[in-house]
Amino acid sequence: MAFDLKRVLKVMLFASNGPLSLKDIQTAVSRFHEQAAGLPLEEVGSTEPIASAAEPGAAPVDPVDAVEAVPAPVEDDEFYHDVPTLVTAAQIREAFDAISLELQAVDSEIVLVEGHSGWRLVTHPRFARWVRLLRNEPPPVRLSPSSLETMAVIAYRQPVTRAEIEQIRGVSAEAGLNKLLERDLVYVVGRADLPGRPIQYGTTDAFLEFVGIKSLDELPSSDVLSPRQIDAWLQTANMPKAAGDADMGLDETEEKQMSLEQPAASETPAS
Repeated sequence: MAFDLKRVLKVMLFASNGPLSLKDIQTAVSRFHEQAAGLPLEEVGSTEPIASAAEPGAAPVDPVDAVEAVPAPVEDDEFYHDVPTLVTAAQIREAFDAISLELQAVDSEIVLVEGHSGWRLVTHPRFARWVRLLRNEPPPVRLSPSSLETMAVIAYRQPVTRAEIEQIRGVSAEAGLNKLLERDLVYVVGRADLPGRPIQYGTTDAFLEFVGIKSLDELPSSDVLSPRQIDAWLQTANMPKAAGDADMGLDETEEKQMSLEQPAASETPAS
């Protein structure tokens, strides 16, 4: 049987302790060819020659203590034919897509997901309760609307300070920010080059898994929370302009408007 990438990936997914990355897979293929290059077999155990019991004068040998130099177990060659020297990223992604479609076609309890650090097999959400019962874990706590709004501002604006978050949202962000820090969805990036050196926040890898994306580039575009729009909004908020006639509800079509700074000139009745 020729090399079957899909079956190999299924085994790797099952045996992996964490997400399976492109680098992990390509490294395994490289190791296969290194080992197939004809490395000499090494003796297992002691390198001292063992006397045979048939030799005259030889002391009896305890079979339990005797360790012979034997080759490693020969693995079935069926799955090691025609292994390519290089498995490309495109081939790996294509194989993973095929595995995912197969699982969906049979309505499997296991689904294949791709995260920021690779692929992994996870249980279907509809069976999440059984997993929690097995592990004796409490149900997940949902984020409040306040926390979700704060997380959205951080995701699109990062790195961002608490003052900027509160200025954008118009309310205190302390409670929502503490909850996000507690759940490891955001972290302290550093300090801003501003008076007082305020702390800046950004999103973590756990945030990517929480929203189901591989990188921040996959966040949906937002005109409201884009850096350019926020910069313009903050600049306007920090430098308010004087209210004009339109802002005061006055009719701008009138040629003359009474000024609040100058008293109206008294008109002399015609004689």
